Amino acid sequence: MTISTPAWNRQRPSGMPSHRYTDAYSRVEVPLTDTERRWPDRRITSAPLWVPVDLRDGNQALAEPMDPARKRRFFELMVRMGYTEIEVGYPSASQTDYDFVRLIADSDLAPDDVTIVVFTPARRDLIERTVESIRGIRNEVVIHMYTATAPVWRTTVLDKDRDELRELILAGGRDVWELAGHLPNVRFEFSPEVFNLTEPDYLIEVCDAITELWQASCERPVILNLPATVEIATPNVYADQIEYMHTRLARRDGVILSVHPHNDRGTGVACAELAVLAGAQRVEGCIFGNGERTGNVDIATLALNLHAQGVDPMIDFSDIDEIRRTVEYCNRIDVHPRHPYVGDLVHTAFSGTHQDAIKKGFAEHRARAAAEGRDQREIAWRVPYLPIDPADIGRSYDAVIRVNSQSGKGGIAYLLETEYGVVLPRRLQIDFSRHVQQLTDSTGEEVTAEEIWSLFTDVYLSGPEHPHMPIETAHVDEGTASTEMIVRVDDHAHRSTHAGVGPVEAAVRALADCGVELEILSLHQSSLTSGADAEAVTLIEYRGPSGPAWVAGRDRSTLAATLQAVARAADRLTALRRVAAASR
Repeated sequence: MTISTPAWNRQRPSGMPSHRYTDAYSRVEVPLTDTERRWPDRRITSAPLWVPVDLRDGNQALAEPMDPARKRRFFELMVRMGYTEIEVGYPSASQTDYDFVRLIADSDLAPDDVTIVVFTPARRDLIERTVESIRGIRNEVVIHMYTATAPVWRTTVLDKDRDELRELILAGGRDVWELAGHLPNVRFEFSPEVFNLTEPDYLIEVCDAITELWQASCERPVILNLPATVEIATPNVYADQIEYMHTRLARRDGVILSVHPHNDRGTGVACAELAVLAGAQRVEGCIFGNGERTGNVDIATLALNLHAQGVDPMIDFSDIDEIRRTVEYCNRIDVHPRHPYVGDLVHTAFSGTHQDAIKKGFAEHRARAAAEGRDQREIAWRVPYLPIDPADIGRSYDAVIRVNSQSGKGGIAYLLETEYGVVLPRRLQIDFSRHVQQLTDSTGEEVTAEEIWSLFTDVYLSGPEHPHMPIETAHVDEGTASTEMIVRVDDHAHRSTHAGVGPVEAAVRALADCGVELEILSLHQSSLTSGADAEAVTLIEYRGPSGPAWVAGRDRSTLAATLQAVARAADRLTALRRVAAASR
């Protein structure tokens, strides 16, 4: 095939075997006509129903699936954020999932307004197990049944023709109705998996048969969930497919049209947004986009995209760093520094011209608020390069206007890592940059690595070598997983034993026994030098009276360095609280 390109385009053929693949239009019919297509002219003016599937679909994609404690913590986070429909598991596939559904049934973990979704294949024994798991749940429940419907899956995976697969789906639907149709708090959902590669006429046939079987009505609507299980086309194709279904489904008033885009092409967010324009009312996905392969659609980005357009996302992201910490802990996967909205670097300008524009934008914002006699948080936001006010999601302005000084003044993080071996977490870099800025402003000169290290020592390792509230480990019993701690206050030793936790958690609990409530947000360790003489440096982020703060500990022993840092944080926290109490 000869391709004609303009003279200015000097790209050459790559040599990759692209001829092995066909475009989406060759793989599935997209019959929407130009006269029928309405979605390009629409706008999103309200949030769809968000349904996080982190506890099921996201959990299945983890190298280490969540244990019960992580599942519970993640569920509680979703409830606090405002999600009112949550897919909690695949109870027929995992005892952990089954037990978690039973926990919801036997406790008050789920508020009354939260709908619980459970997932099952169209197979009677698995449907029976699923229905058994929801027994006694007082909340509304959705039983979500799925079957793959695309031609390759039918022939290669299921070995069924169209009629045979339709009967398999309806048999599963009849089992669901027989076992749960009489339960007044239960509704039903069906996913024709790989919807986006399935023939449109077959989809209409199967989906209409299911909604008839499940007696879809306004009073008891059926959810039809149409997944882009594997992204294979540009987002406009998915929108056409959704609008085709939206305008042709029977019993449309009794159907909640849902989408579940994946992100194989990196366009999951765009697919979901165009699908909503095309008639979707409900979006399934994961917070920050975890999922098989390249992930499920990121429902945090989707929600904050609405916020940035002046539309209430109906979900609270006002403490996005706490949300990130919880998601990272539960998934054991770090969020990328450039991830939209939540990444540590997304409100950071390294470019001098960008930083200058942002600073001028902040100045204009403050002046406009003063001129109007209104709070800065109330007036329209129009600061260059920042789509939303970082304060909306709990971010400080220091992270925006100070971080650039690190690279501009000689690369603070790079010098500390290369010269001293200390790797600063991004949030500590942001905190430290304020102190470096003060130093460079006072000298007008570029600081050396030695000066940066001296400043770091003064800021985070200052104070007596032995803090006022020293902590030591008396004994760690690995057999019983218990730790004995000694906290010395005014030369009096407070001894305590803590079972089932490590030394850091034991130290925090021991401090609490002495009246010091210390919340550690993160802990990082580095080695100052290599070899037998290496000294350990422990960096601790803790919650101070005015927000997160940092301290460090340094010792030949990693454990000693860590306990020193914990004690130093307790000292500083106690001193600040005394000052605050004295000023009142």
